[in-house]
Amino acid sequence: MERALQIAKERNLDLIQVTTKVEPPVCKLGDYGKYLYQMEKKEREARKQRKGELKGIRLSFNISLHDLKNRGKLAIKFLKKGNKIRVEMPLRGREKALQEFAKEKINKFLEILEEELPIKIERELKKEPRGLTMIISKK
Repeated sequence: MERALQIAKERNLDLIQVTTKVEPPVCKLGDYGKYLYQMEKKEREARKQRKGELKGIRLSFNISLHDLKNRGKLAIKFLKKGNKIRVEMPLRGREKALQEFAKEKINKFLEILEEELPIKIERELKKEPRGLTMIISKK
């Protein structure tokens, strides 16, 4: 350890301890400020990747209450990991005329989620050519 400190002083570098879990401790020579910057950069990148994911949950027009609860459990799992969820309900043919029924199903799904954890609506329920979509996240 003393030898390593002596080498670091000779080269005008810092002695950076990489891990304390082993005996003798693992160290490297380098600029400590640069090392801290690299560690912060890795941490920021890791946080960015986890937050930005958008998961999709597709509900069918004639989905049963039991299946709705199962999709709710899956959505809660995604939300707890920090992901956002796109709730989709594709409408085909005659289903497009019965949009109020479809909206009721989506509201029931949201109620199931609200029982477990508070949610925030990122994008309101939107009518698209193929059906209804909305984006939600955890508060």
